[in-house]
Amino acid sequence: MQATSYTYDPETRSGQVLLDDGTPVPFDRAAFDAGDLRLLRPGQRVRIETEGEGDTLRITLVTLQTL
Repeated sequence: MQATSYTYDPETRSGQVLLDDGTPVPFDRAAFDAGDLRLLRPGQRVRIETEGEGDTLRITLVTLQTL
């Protein structure tokens, strides 16, 4: 699934992405670290992997979207 980086805190290595429908979804340090990223800027397109649905939706991986 694709999303857009919305917020990122380098201290905690956590933040939020916006799904294409505008829904914000938080990610934690584990999801960020799973993608082997060092930094994330707001507005970057990312690829995410998730678990659950609706209110239990959780991001398990955040990485940069590449062509």
